[in-house]
Amino acid sequence: MGLLIDPPLWPAHGRLWSHLVSDTSVEELHAFARANGVPERAFDLDHYDVPDSAHEALVAAGAEPVGAGDLLRRLRGAGLRVTAAERRARRARG
Repeated sequence: MGLLIDPPLWPAHGRLWSHLVSDTSVEELHAFARANGVPERAFDLDHYDVPDSAHEALVAAGAEPVGAGDLLRRLRGAGLRVTAAERRARRARG
């Protein structure tokens, strides 16, 4: 299993957020998220945004805590990172 979570460092909506990713497959990521109650609406093309309150439980469920830089390197290395240009294009298509 290649599930990774970075520290809750990203501020939005009055709280801090982590990114939950898989460096194996998007299917693995979705299955883990479903099994751990992460809502589908939290998915953002290659990761789930998860609130700081969920971080500890996701680590306990098997997500490997890593730094933000390591998470990004491993996501890119797996070929699963959606680039900014790809994000814009996908969002423009609806």
